[in-house]
Order: sequence, then C-alpha cells, then structure tokens
Amino acid sequence: MIDLLTAVGIALFIEGAAYALFPQAMKRAMVHALAQPPSTLRLLGLTVALVAVVFIWLMRG
Repeated sequence: MIDLLTAVGIALFIEGAAYALFPQAMKRAMVHALAQPPSTLRLLGLTVALVAVVFIWLMRG
C-alpha cells in the first residue's frame, strides 16, 4: 500500500510541476487533446498504461 501511495504522490507531483513550470504548454496540450476523437485518446491512454506496467514490471522484477 505504501508503494501505491508513493506512486500516486509522484504522479501528482509531476503533473503539478508541469502546470507550474509550463502553464502555456499545458493549455495548448489540453486544447489539442480536446480536438482528438475519443478513440484516439483511449488508444493513447491504453498504450501509456501498458508501457508503464511493463516498465514497472522490469524495474521490480
């Protein structure tokens, strides 16, 4: 459970830092994401999730 909470904390830190350091770029990214069809966003999300799982598996293995 500690590992899960640590991972969530790191993810929140990275997201917060991105908005704090690059607010204009994050706005542009949001506009670009809104212009994409849901199927594209779904595929991108699944791909990123799969890469993350493989990365974690390799690091913890």
